[in-house]
Amino acid sequence: MGVSPAVLAYGEAVLDSLRVRFAAIDQVAEYNQAKVLHAMQVNRVGASCFAATTGYGYDDVGRNTLEKVYADCFHTEAALVRPQITCGTHALAVALSANLRPGDELLSPVGRPYDTLEEVIGIRPSQCSLKEYGVSYRQVDLLPDGTFDYDGIREAIGPKTKLITIQRSKGYATRPTFSVEQIGKLIAFCKECKPDVLCMVDNCYGEFVETIEPSDVGADMIVGSLIKNPGGGLAPIGGYICGTTECVERCAYRLSAPGLGQEVGANLGIMPAFYQGFFLAPTVVSGALKGAIFAANLYERLGFPVVPNGTESRHDIIQAVELGSEAAMIAFCKGIQEAAPVDSFATPLPWDMPGYDDQVIMAAGAFVQGSSIELSADGPIRPPYAVYFQGGLTWYHAKLGILLSLQELCNANLVDLEKLHKITADLQAQFR
Repeated sequence: MGVSPAVLAYGEAVLDSLRVRFAAIDQVAEYNQAKVLHAMQVNRVGASCFAATTGYGYDDVGRNTLEKVYADCFHTEAALVRPQITCGTHALAVALSANLRPGDELLSPVGRPYDTLEEVIGIRPSQCSLKEYGVSYRQVDLLPDGTFDYDGIREAIGPKTKLITIQRSKGYATRPTFSVEQIGKLIAFCKECKPDVLCMVDNCYGEFVETIEPSDVGADMIVGSLIKNPGGGLAPIGGYICGTTECVERCAYRLSAPGLGQEVGANLGIMPAFYQGFFLAPTVVSGALKGAIFAANLYERLGFPVVPNGTESRHDIIQAVELGSEAAMIAFCKGIQEAAPVDSFATPLPWDMPGYDDQVIMAAGAFVQGSSIELSADGPIRPPYAVYFQGGLTWYHAKLGILLSLQELCNANLVDLEKLHKITADLQAQFR
């Protein structure tokens, strides 16, 4: 597969130091597997749930049951899980536009949101943005140490503040991902400041990484994409919104039309993939999480800044690696692409991507286009030239992709081979 003996030996030496952490990940996956299974059993999932519907999709048993499964698994009153939701950004746009009205204010207490939400909100001008419809926006940046600025948040929450959006994962930033516990404390603080404020969590990349979700700690809505964690690599499209009955009903009306809501929306025959993907998700996420931790330790020991670092607790599947140059980003992504089962022969290059202000490079040889629970890496071409690695339907595939990314950096003389050999010898002496 193109991995040199030196890179392979280094990878195996790093892996020996991670056995205990990997065992803990397996325990979380086992718990979450039981949680998903229980939700499916109590809602009596049967073969009839896999039948295809077309047209209006009235009385779609599979669709309605799946939404009950999601609501039970995430401990919410209701859920909207639909193939008509095209991606995570679409799901967030539906949730925001459904629950904000002209004159309301949207507040982000975690700094600037993910790039694709800038046009949804109107930070960057766009047709049909929330700003065009009279919704104002305010943000409170994180403190220099990456924690919440509670004094600034208290000052920012005012009479017009209707909804608070909390992005769990780091996006294209190098700040830490927030734990569910941290999110719970932030939600409690915001509701102390204004009890009727709605709190929405962008849960993308975080599902099943911990044993609890933001909906367990006070979130009125959690939102995500089915071509990320909860789709388990099988869902070909889709998104979800889980939360209070009132919030979810409004989202359904916004997604379809006033008066129609959740009653329409055919499943088009993809229910088996939605159910089976959700069932497999805890195991798939555990493999992706092992890959992220492996990447962090592999690159950190070579002197590359990584977020999170090699020993920090994990709260999403994304691993940021600051590579320092465009050339290094291209080499890293080339290695990930070479490990792909689809389009392994392609060479990823930076390009102008819809929804982004900078050029973006993406490596993803996926069975589902854009599926970031599959092995992938991407990042905007801007300092500090950080690449964001995630996914891998199996741990073994994630491992191979990481090794090939390092191999390409070695081939391009962007890694000190003498340093690599020395670290390998030190690790072998320590752990074997």
